[in-house]
Amino acid sequence: MKRIIAIGLSTVFATTLFAAAAMADGAALYGACKGCHGADGSKTAMNVSPALKGQSADELLTKLKGYKEGTYKVQDKTAPMMAKFAKKLSDEELKTLADYIATF
Repeated sequence: MKRIIAIGLSTVFATTLFAAAAMADGAALYGACKGCHGADGSKTAMNVSPALKGQSADELLTKLKGYKEGTYKVQDKTAPMMAKFAKKLSDEELKTLADYIATF
């Protein structure tokens, strides 16, 4: 019984550490975004892009992937700066970033 509890606690601890690391990674990735989107994602970037704050992780990930693939446009315009940024990130990093921004 003690072994089962220890394994369960180890799993919870490892999951908590992973989540904390992902948040830290998301915060580090978001550092490049603050200039246009604001520290909390509430700024309208370049007077074009809507605020990031309040969007779900799924919405954000879809948009980030669209920028990376060149299929997402804002007001019928491509966003070269966003496309360049998104292309540098792996799909895992895009998800980490989207998950982090969704906490705003």
